Amino acid sequence: MDSTLRRSLAPALGVLLLAGCQGTATSPDQQAVRHYGDIAFKPCTLTAPYLTTTVEAQCATFNVAEDPAKPTGRKVALNIAWLPATNEGAATDDPVFFLAGGPGQAAVQVWPAIDAAFREVRKSRHIVLVDQRGTGKSNPLSCTDDKGRNAYSDAEDLSETAAVAFARDCAASLQADPRFYTTTDAVRDLDSVRKALGAAKINLVGGSYGTRVAQQYAMRHPDSTRSVVIDGVVPNELVLGSEHARNLDAALALQFQRCQATQTCRDRFGDDLRGQLRTLMTRLAAAPVSTEYRDPSTGELVTGEVTAGTVAGITRMYSYFPQGTALLPLVLNEAQQGRYGSLMSLSKLLETQVGDQFMHGMQLSVICAEDADLLKADPGDADTVLGSLLGDTLKTQCGAWPTGKRPADFHTAWTSDIPTLLTSGELDPVTPPRYGDQVLRTLSNGRHLVLKGQGHGTFAVGCMPKLLGRFLETASANDLDAKCLDSLDYVPPFTSFNGWEP
Repeated sequence: MDSTLRRSLAPALGVLLLAGCQGTATSPDQQAVRHYGDIAFKPCTLTAPYLTTTVEAQCATFNVAEDPAKPTGRKVALNIAWLPATNEGAATDDPVFFLAGGPGQAAVQVWPAIDAAFREVRKSRHIVLVDQRGTGKSNPLSCTDDKGRNAYSDAEDLSETAAVAFARDCAASLQADPRFYTTTDAVRDLDSVRKALGAAKINLVGGSYGTRVAQQYAMRHPDSTRSVVIDGVVPNELVLGSEHARNLDAALALQFQRCQATQTCRDRFGDDLRGQLRTLMTRLAAAPVSTEYRDPSTGELVTGEVTAGTVAGITRMYSYFPQGTALLPLVLNEAQQGRYGSLMSLSKLLETQVGDQFMHGMQLSVICAEDADLLKADPGDADTVLGSLLGDTLKTQCGAWPTGKRPADFHTAWTSDIPTLLTSGELDPVTPPRYGDQVLRTLSNGRHLVLKGQGHGTFAVGCMPKLLGRFLETASANDLDAKCLDSLDYVPPFTSFNGWEP
């Protein structure tokens, strides 16, 4: 297995949402304590290293039993942030719980990147962020390599034996029992927090993997759920990791069609972008190339190896958002011509920004318990950009990972009359719009909005903040006037590093 491919895709293994930044919370001990229900909070500031945005909040920890069968046993201290409504005097008694993606992202870390999208929501509702157990500051399950980096496997030894050993060693190093870090455990935690806050009902807003958590909560606690918003929808029936390869290739086909529909783009890059990508990966698989490039963090000229894995990682991760998609034809064409500098710089930037966002041990706890035994080899994946790497690696490592249990009905379609708003990006490479359509079929009070030209994650796009605010105010998706989304358009493909040329 190619080491760069492994390292490039490790943060994306099972990952369904990339927020692009991490956040931290600080709580000066001297500042006043505020209570929300039975939980005591202190002022804190949520920050993100790649953003100038800071968000003032209230932070607390809340202890829950790691093993629900042993209430007096080891505890997990859940990291919680509370963002009071901007008009606290008019705040409703049904807060919004935001559920992050991954599996492996933390809600508190993600929030600074999306806070602006919830400006309308926050006028009248409190926001509650709970770092899911195993993420952020809630006893994170991180696996590190011999250099102390958050890693998914041993990049120096590519054998199945080494992959198994890495998973086994990671599990043994944790101050945790990985069997109890599943979606079902997270749902139990959320309801415990809800009760402690004194909220009879809550609103759930989930992105990507967070949509699985939202559906599972609403299934188990319908009487406590006022409304649901799910963006980048993961159907309950889906086996995580089973369709990543085909979904990416389908999205690439749509994205490359946009280039072919533009005369300037077609003249610049030709009429077979997929063929060029395939040729590039085949060439690099046979003979990786050493090249110089600029480290995007320091500007320093460094040397690195370009492999097929580098290309696969960049292609997947930059397909998540329209601005990245617009760059792909140019970057891949440059690499095809033997100019690898831009590709390597973008790959380094991705590794730097994403590497520590996802707790890979938590990913394994979720996927090994909920999906791994259902993963089946698909011969059709062989001719895709990703191939069978994701599923093969998951099954291998899950064989050594302490595995929890899933409820018998875990993969049953969510059937409900709870008011639900579903959103999808038209060009999403991991949770395509058909997933939202699938979930909508069993919802009697739902509506699915597909945003033109968008990728994975739509909360902040166009007029979506206004629509989010309106839906959470009224709990009526069908009454939303969504005509404002008609103004969305495609991001033109870059034909040079100076941008788009008409």
